[in-house]
Amino acid sequence: MSWSIKAARVNAGYTQKGAAEALGVSEKTVCNWEKGMAVPMADKFVEMCRLYGVSVDDIILPSKSS
Repeated sequence: MSWSIKAARVNAGYTQKGAAEALGVSEKTVCNWEKGMAVPMADKFVEMCRLYGVSVDDIILPSKSS
């Protein structure tokens, strides 16, 4: 399964504000990640995936169609 950053956040039950607070970044930063206007640093990306309960591969690898 492939998740977008926004879908992973919503599925985990976080608002942009809640995710930003948990990750120690601004709400605007989370918004920019979700819009593809910025890319999280590797450490924040891993932290975000843990927070959302998805693997790094779930976000960065395209889903495989059967």
